Amino acid sequence: MLATHVKKNDTVKVIAGKEKGKTGKVIVVLPKKERVIIEKINLVKRHTKPKGAAGQGGIIEKEGAIHISNVMVVCPKCDSAVRFGYKLLEDGNKVRVCKKCEEVIDK
Repeated sequence: MLATHVKKNDTVKVIAGKEKGKTGKVIVVLPKKERVIIEKINLVKRHTKPKGAAGQGGIIEKEGAIHISNVMVVCPKCDSAVRFGYKLLEDGNKVRVCKKCEEVIDK
């Protein structure tokens, strides 16, 4: 599995593309495709056929994937998109740390 700087449930800010400046929560990370799906960002319309007797056809809106290089993690303390480093805690856990305020990003 490829390592990414973004994890599921992170709050991220889009830094490039048509959705630039918007923030949202990561729903899915696709490491092999190097893409993320963010809640209520990059909405695309999908035309669907009715499936079976109970299925409803029509046009539905869902979130599209954004390239992982176009998002930055938002620090909970600084409340801005920041770069981060890694730090080892006393108990041996490796956590992400904000470069601006030294706050731990991981919960």
